[in-house]
Amino acid sequence: MLTSRSRILSQKNLSFASLSASFLLSKQTPFNSKQTLLPSLHNSPVSLHSQSFKAGASRRFLGSVRFNHSMASQSSPQSAHDFTVKDAKGNDVDLSIYKGKVLLIVNVASQCGLTDSNYTELTQLYAKYKDQGLEILAFPCNQFGSQEPGSSEEIVEFACTRFKAEYPIFDKVEVNGNNAAPIYKYLKSSKGGLFGDNIKWNFSKFLVDKDGKVVDRYAPTTSPLSIEKEVKKLLGIA
Repeated sequence: MLTSRSRILSQKNLSFASLSASFLLSKQTPFNSKQTLLPSLHNSPVSLHSQSFKAGASRRFLGSVRFNHSMASQSSPQSAHDFTVKDAKGNDVDLSIYKGKVLLIVNVASQCGLTDSNYTELTQLYAKYKDQGLEILAFPCNQFGSQEPGSSEEIVEFACTRFKAEYPIFDKVEVNGNNAAPIYKYLKSSKGGLFGDNIKWNFSKFLVDKDGKVVDRYAPTTSPLSIEKEVKKLLGIA
């Protein structure tokens, strides 16, 4: 009969042997097999939490992409009427006031070789069709040969005094490059030029219909009166 001390030692030896066997068995068994005595981390609470986090992050990312795409679609300009520009005095002008009008949008300059002929014919065209719904929008620009160096006040005085311009002349803008006015970015993207989208020189012209859509684009050397037929067509004049 074993003494109490002997029984205790026997129990300790059995426990140690059992632990040793378990350890050896776990070493021989693939970590994630069904026979392993150790729990697989694949199904552990930490792993499940990680999977849940990744899934949630994916849903948030996809939702963000859909949201941003939707916002971009809603904010994309649909016509020239969607823009606000500055007049010569720095006041905001919402171009939606020209809904129902045919627009001829021109980047003008005061010291260009094309100045006299273009300003003269713009005044003639406007006088002839302003009561039928034509508006000419003039945007001074100094990007071509620095031929529009004056202030907005000087530009307006020059056009109105010398060429009797009655159509609106807006604040000076850039028409090319990163700082191009948004209205010009829209015009160029709607109707590219023969050698690319960029405006080539002073007095490039965009013809816009009553819904604010760009119908045609004309080179600086195209005279305003030479597009009278197209203007009349958009105005609905026989």
